[in-house]
Parts: sequence; C-alpha cells; structure tokens
Amino acid sequence: MQIHIKRWTKQLFHGLFREIFDVTWTLYKIMVPMIIVIKVVEELGGIELLSLWLGPVMSIVGLPSEMGLVWATTLVTNMYAGLVVFMSLDTELTVAQVSVLSILLLLAHSLPVEVAVAKRAGVGIVATLTIRLGGGLLMGWLLHQYYHHFGVLNTPTEVVWRPESKVDASYLVWAIEQVKSLVMIFVVIAVLMTFLRLLKLLGIEKLMGIVLRPILSVLGISREATNLTIVGITLGMSFGGGLLINEAKRGHITPRDIFIAMMLLNLMHSMIEDTLLVLLIGANFTTVFWGRIVFSIVVIAILAFVVKRMDETRCQKYLYSKVET
Repeated sequence: MQIHIKRWTKQLFHGLFREIFDVTWTLYKIMVPMIIVIKVVEELGGIELLSLWLGPVMSIVGLPSEMGLVWATTLVTNMYAGLVVFMSLDTELTVAQVSVLSILLLLAHSLPVEVAVAKRAGVGIVATLTIRLGGGLLMGWLLHQYYHHFGVLNTPTEVVWRPESKVDASYLVWAIEQVKSLVMIFVVIAVLMTFLRLLKLLGIEKLMGIVLRPILSVLGISREATNLTIVGITLGMSFGGGLLINEAKRGHITPRDIFIAMMLLNLMHSMIEDTLLVLLIGANFTTVFWGRIVFSIVVIAILAFVVKRMDETRCQKYLYSKVET
C-alpha cells in the first residue's frame, strides 16, 4: 500500500513544477509587455479617443453614447476598470440596457492581453477581434431588438455593488498591483495544473470527456482539448489559453482544434467571476449566463461547420497557424 502511494505521488508531481513554470513563463512573456503598453496608451488618452469612436456605435444596441467610455475602458483594460467608469457616470439605465451593456463587456474585454494569448496559440488577430467585437455587437443588437419589441426588462436597474476607486494613482502603487496580479496568476496556474494532473491520474478526465463529448464534437473540439477548454470557460481566457498553448507546443492538439477551442473561449470564458460582476450592477442572469452560453454554442457550431469544410492550406493562411515550439 505504501509503495503504491509513493508511486502514485511520484506520478502526480513528476515534472509538474517544470510544466507550471513553462505555462506561467509563456503567459508572462505575453502579459508583461502588454501591461506596460496598456498603461502608456491609457496615460496618452487612448481610452478617451476610443470612446469617441464607440459613442455612435452604442445607439445600435440601444445604449446612450456615454456607455462608449465604459466599453472602451473595458476593451483596453479589464472588467473591473470598466465597472468603475460605469459607476462614476451615474447614468440611469433599465435592466434591459444594463444586460445589453454587460454582454458587450463580457464578450469583449482585456483585448490587448487576450488577443496576444490567442495569437500565441496560433489564432490570427483578425479572427479573434472579429469574433469578440462582432459577437458582442451582434448579441447586443439581437437582445436590444428583443427587449424593445416585447417591452421586456424595461424597469430601472438596481445596482448592488459600487466598486471603490483608488485615490492613490501613483506609478509605484500601479506597479505593485501588477506584480500582485502576476503572482496570483502563478498560484492559480499551479493549482490548476496540479488539479488537472490529479484528474488524469484518477481517470476523471476521461469521464468528463465522455460526458461532454457529444456537445464538443458538434463544435469540433477534440477530446484532448476538453479539460483545458473547461478551465478557460470557468476561470478565464488567459488560463485556458495558456494551457492550450502548452499542449499545442507538445503536439497533443492540432491547430484546427486549437482554433475552434480558442474561438469558443473568446465568447464564453470566465463564466463564474465575470457573470457575478455584471449581476452586481443589475444585469439579468438569464441573459448574461444562459443567453451567452446559447449564443456562443450556436455561433461556434456554425463556425466549426464552415471551418470543417475548408482545406487546411486556406485555414492556415486566413485563420490559424502552428504554435511555435
């Protein structure tokens, strides 16, 4: 029994730290330069300029033009920063409008970092931006038409949470916060990869693949990418993308499978944390959770149908490329 436990423990931890380091280092090489670039763009007024461009677009989804600043901030930085801007505007919206705005924020945020992660996984920048910006606007427009036509959720929203804005905006405080975030990423990845290794040893990974296989097969996602896709869906694009990059480097997952998995993660990621955030500002749960799931599955099913019928040469030219080892 003791020998069996030692053998099992050795299998669990053998090469694990090296694997954790490889995944984290891959993400750090993407994220650190982008964090600096984002800060420079923010300081130079790039977010305000982007908000001017997005202002007129807001009318397409039934939102006031000032919501363009909220989406612009979220696109360049993250969900939290966008929500802080939203609360500072103190604009009265209906539940329907907040739900539409939330879909824009959920489907398209943190683009500099997450587009870079997708690019490293072999997915083209144009494809990523198209699915996220286009997907967000399409779903937002469909929801606006539905809410407007049927008069659904037209009551004033009730904000449950108001994020605190930090008074100290010094570069030192900003740098410390970024270091804390990077350390937390290392911790989360270490836990994730240990958990995934444990699932594999216990055979649960195979069971999950069997249960999810029917849905994933429709979307064109292979069994090898199943658990990693689940990680991205539940915890976030960067985590799921980082793990997919690692597996792609080993040659365990084909470029076509990576592309479909990353496209799904572009629309449906961080379903727990991000959903809770927008619920706190008054979004409708059915819309931002179940609606997002249905929309994502339908869109990716159509995309997978098209990609499956394209030859590999054309796919590698326009959609994806092999991951560099």
